[in-house]
Amino acid sequence: MTRLCTIAIVTPYYPPKIGGVEQYAARIAAAVAAAADLRAVVLTTRLDGGRRTTVSIEDGVPVVRLGVWLKLSNTPLSPLWPFQLRHWLRRTGADIVNAHAPVPGLGDLAVAVAGRRPSVLTYHAGSMHKGESGSGTADRLIGLYEEAVLPRVFARARQLVAVSPVSLAEGLPHAVRITPGVDTDRFTPGEPASRRPRTVVYVGRMDRSSAWKGVDVLVRAFARLAAEVPDARLRLVGDGDAVTGLRALAAELGVADRVQTPGALRGAALTEAVRTAAVLALPSLTEAESFGMALVEAMACATPVVGSDVGGIPHVLTHGETGLLVPPGDPDALASACVKLLSDGALADHMGAAGRRTAEQRYAWPALTARYLDLFRTLQRSS
Repeated sequence: MTRLCTIAIVTPYYPPKIGGVEQYAARIAAAVAAAADLRAVVLTTRLDGGRRTTVSIEDGVPVVRLGVWLKLSNTPLSPLWPFQLRHWLRRTGADIVNAHAPVPGLGDLAVAVAGRRPSVLTYHAGSMHKGESGSGTADRLIGLYEEAVLPRVFARARQLVAVSPVSLAEGLPHAVRITPGVDTDRFTPGEPASRRPRTVVYVGRMDRSSAWKGVDVLVRAFARLAAEVPDARLRLVGDGDAVTGLRALAAELGVADRVQTPGALRGAALTEAVRTAAVLALPSLTEAESFGMALVEAMACATPVVGSDVGGIPHVLTHGETGLLVPPGDPDALASACVKLLSDGALADHMGAAGRRTAEQRYAWPALTARYLDLFRTLQRSS
């Protein structure tokens, strides 16, 4: 009987936590688990802050959740991880390591302790510089990491995967690009955008450490467009420690009764929120937004999109065709773009249909995960 090749997928966070990196890693795990000649195991961290390792089977995949001793901003850490990673790679019989970053720590360590196992580092971001008021110390630490540590991690990995043209791994000699994707059988069009309630939707995390997502800019933009579109609503889908502040901002701007914060939605509830939106907005501020998975999910639902002209967003969203690009951090421009799509039904429907075609042709998951399986098999044969 032929021994299965075991792929250890190492990611700082994993579902049920919601986020682009988490969903990307879960898709790879599912594709590996479904392959007849491969086996998947996930090494990640506990979401509840516990220090003891837990092991479970999630969607048919073994998931090892390592304990967390502390968190710095959005980065979980533990001094035990170098030893625990070696132990679990050995215990699970891992043949190939697929680590995911940019969150420093777990992915970097996995590449460092992989030993003779081929390692694939998937890098999901451009520079993580926050560029915000009061972030000087954080930006200095990020700069030190990106200039001194990350190049060594990149050099040690057998293969790099850049998820977009702005990923820091893009263009390196041993890098390939495999973008995130979308389940086009799950995210499907509903009514044309012109017939939907005039709701602007944001989907993503709302943590104070992720202020670069620009959700406060979207709230300010909505306060401007609310006067022009009296029946418009804003729906902020997601959770995090910034939600309370965003609600307070909406109240300060006089639109609290028109801003909904339903929390993190999953499954059919998330799909329905995207499918019934008139516009989905992604107001990110920096190149930390290397792709924007919410954009392609909306495009698959024929929902027109508005995004900041920064990071990977302009490589996903074609201005004037699948949506509109606006300068980052400009609430007036963001408001104007949303008003345009809410007011011009023909334009919204055209962009929604174009988005659906793009999602089917460029971002359907099966073709993207197939490239990972080919990559793993090639590494297996060469090791």
